[in-house]
Amino acid sequence: MTTPPANMAPPLALGLGCDRGTPATTIAQAIAEALAACGGGLADVRAVASIDLKAGEAGLAAVARDNGWTIVFHPASELAAVEVPNPSETVRRHTGTPSVSEAAALLAAGADCRHLLVEKHKLRGADGRNATVSIARIPA
Repeated sequence: MTTPPANMAPPLALGLGCDRGTPATTIAQAIAEALAACGGGLADVRAVASIDLKAGEAGLAAVARDNGWTIVFHPASELAAVEVPNPSETVRRHTGTPSVSEAAALLAAGADCRHLLVEKHKLRGADGRNATVSIARIPA
């Protein structure tokens, strides 16, 4: 495993989850906070993923458009097959998989749990909606 030179941040993958109707501002704030927690920036993001149930979310679409990202949406069965450190029965009841953001980040990175930099950053926005962001380092 090689690490990038000190002046180069590793490429990152984001896994995103949110309540139905979560505005782009809340999602963007959650992403900014999660990136800050791992010392990353928007320019380091190379891959973004979520669950296919979120494919029609306007807030996710706006954040992706604003940053020039394409979000890859995975079915619950694919996400459920990924080993994650923080599975949730509540998430499983609502989505059919015990993890959205962590599993999506790992699938987007093509990596395993050892590459998770931010496991599950949750934000409840001023709008009362929740966004969850996980970040994985994309292996070299």
